[in-house]
Amino acid sequence: MFFRKSEPQITKEGIELIKYFEGCPTDSEGNAVAYRCQADKKTIGFGSLYLKDGTKVEDGMKITMQEAEELLAHELKKYEKYVRNYVAVDLNSDQFSSCVALCFNIGGNAFASSSALKKINAEEWDDVPEKIRLWNKVTINGEKVVSDGLVARRQAESLLFQSKPWR
Repeated sequence: MFFRKSEPQITKEGIELIKYFEGCPTDSEGNAVAYRCQADKKTIGFGSLYLKDGTKVEDGMKITMQEAEELLAHELKKYEKYVRNYVAVDLNSDQFSSCVALCFNIGGNAFASSSALKKINAEEWDDVPEKIRLWNKVTINGEKVVSDGLVARRQAESLLFQSKPWR
């Protein structure tokens, strides 16, 4: 299946990839709790920095798992739109889902200026996985550091882009 000028959505597999790598810390009652991500940002649910109403996540916040699922679905719409707006060529559902997963993690502006997007729009398909894997660093105390978690995540996203098993 290829998309162009339609409203593609991330696949279940793409969502599972995001959930797997983002995680969702919970309390003893099964509620999602605020935590600090690797970059020390206040986060809740599956990697959200803000609640659906735009409230910034604060330490000590809790939401139900249902709210965490709804928050992820709400945020994915934004990242699907970024990918639809920035990608100028046809993508299959795995390629689209991989791009949404990457964009969700690095942000829309970073995705828009990425070498991965440039290779996608040039239809240089064989070069895309390598460019996805470049996004493996986290900023800690002002210094860019390679993250084993991001290395694994980018490998998974690059495999999904190629329609290969990522787990």
